[in-house]
Amino acid sequence: MKQNKEILARLAFKNKISQSQIDVLEKEIDSFQGGIEKYLLSNKICSEADLYSVIADMYCVPFCEMQLLEIDKTLLEMFDYAFLRKHKIVPVSRAENGTLIVAMANVMNIVARSAVDSFAGHNVQYIQVQPSEIKKYISSLVAVKSTENALSDLEKEKLLDPENTPEELLTDETINAPAVRLVDSFIREAILFRASDIHVEPYENLVKVRYRIDGDLSERVQFPISSYPAVSARLKIISGMNIAERRIPQDGRINMVINNIEYDFRVSTLPTVHGEKFVIRVLDKSSFSFNRKDLGFNPEENKIVDKILSHPHGLVLLTGPTGCGKSTTLYSFLKEVNKPDVNIVTVEDPVEYTMPGINQTQVNTKADMTFATALRSILRQDPDIIMIGEIRDEETAQIGIRAAITGHLVFSTLHTNDAPGAVTRLVDMGVSSYLVGDAVVAVISQRLVKHLCPMCKKRHKATKEEMEILGLNKPEDICSPVGCQFCNGSGYRGRIAVHEVMYVTDKIRSLINQNGTIEEIRNAAEEAGMISLKDSCKFAVLNGETSISEFMTLSIEEEPDVEPSPELPQ
Repeated sequence: MKQNKEILARLAFKNKISQSQIDVLEKEIDSFQGGIEKYLLSNKICSEADLYSVIADMYCVPFCEMQLLEIDKTLLEMFDYAFLRKHKIVPVSRAENGTLIVAMANVMNIVARSAVDSFAGHNVQYIQVQPSEIKKYISSLVAVKSTENALSDLEKEKLLDPENTPEELLTDETINAPAVRLVDSFIREAILFRASDIHVEPYENLVKVRYRIDGDLSERVQFPISSYPAVSARLKIISGMNIAERRIPQDGRINMVINNIEYDFRVSTLPTVHGEKFVIRVLDKSSFSFNRKDLGFNPEENKIVDKILSHPHGLVLLTGPTGCGKSTTLYSFLKEVNKPDVNIVTVEDPVEYTMPGINQTQVNTKADMTFATALRSILRQDPDIIMIGEIRDEETAQIGIRAAITGHLVFSTLHTNDAPGAVTRLVDMGVSSYLVGDAVVAVISQRLVKHLCPMCKKRHKATKEEMEILGLNKPEDICSPVGCQFCNGSGYRGRIAVHEVMYVTDKIRSLINQNGTIEEIRNAAEEAGMISLKDSCKFAVLNGETSISEFMTLSIEEEPDVEPSPELPQ
């Protein structure tokens, strides 16, 4: 087809493909059933942005990132959401002359353009955007509308009271439809908002639903406490909990496929004064695709990590507070060392991501399947590499250390404030210092800081006060948050990790064997080239990745405890 040839020629002109590829690709596309766009993208010949910017050029329409468009929300009321979804269009704004500006997933779709022209009834100007972005935006509109509708219905309809209904009669069918739709809506909405956790919290007169996005909780909806029993029952049914039990905490799981992606939701309940609080952790099971670059490791740190992962045996520890991404970093390391000639076994609580080629074991305390119990069995499974989800007690620490000394590469996590502190923590647990010195290869301490929104961050010269905070001798360019549509007005989008990578040298090993202090170990590590968490975050500020307020948060966290002042004499 002439159209296909022109698209390929324009891609070649922009150096996205080579001239020699054109004839071969044209023949393959002609015999392909899904069209040129699907062929090029599914075979990763070019990016979605490259392809649709070329199509926009062909049709003489502007190409724009969806995130950069200032969308007039009042125009959305002109269209039915089903119409927007079917034709993959979003009304953006109206020009002074009355022309309606519309973002479109594919300006080559003449049927969609005709439908919009006839529906709008006046001049329409089209903007080409990436289909994936417009699909995500429309899905978010539908999710928000669905939640609003479910809330409205929940307040109008007479609800079933699960507390006064026999347990055997409580099923998905008997729980009121508005409660079912509300639970489904706020779970789907949380995915689109990139939430890591969903909090459902009962109070005296109302229930709040909050999402944790980029580390911060933000309130999404409220509904009357009278509606809560049905919502609570629905959550318990789909997560496999005991509906009748309301006095003790329970744990459950939900598996859902949303937008063709499989998600695993870990559900936890806690009895409170006004009812049970639910916290739902969101885990994407099917798309663990992180690499070290995504996780924030800089080139210098990557050189040390390469050295660490090349060790045939020893203990590698990830440290930091809960929720700082330790498990995610460990999974990325396992992904790198996962080879056909290596036997990798993990013991986790719980298994967060399933990885092909790795034998993953779930802790089950009710069945006396603890970390220590599982580790003893794992050592009889001829492992090369072992991953322990967390070292929680002396027994687990002793087994992990001995496994590292006897020829296994062991990965695990520990809760300490910094990398040098992990060494003394193991000794405090009861492990002999000489065993710790022999076993530990490296310790990586990690924190998460908010990533500045790439669409709206504002660059400026550091002020005198900011120079003092960062320890600069001269003004440097840094960025600050602003807020836009892309980041929901927060000024941040996503989070990045900052690291402190301590490779155990001979000098550090000698200090460990001699029961050296944390300060002595830190000084030796910094002499060997270790970059502190604070300096790692400082580099992220200077690179425009995070803000000075995030740096200050990390600095406050690292401040040592201040000794109480002596009492003044009377």
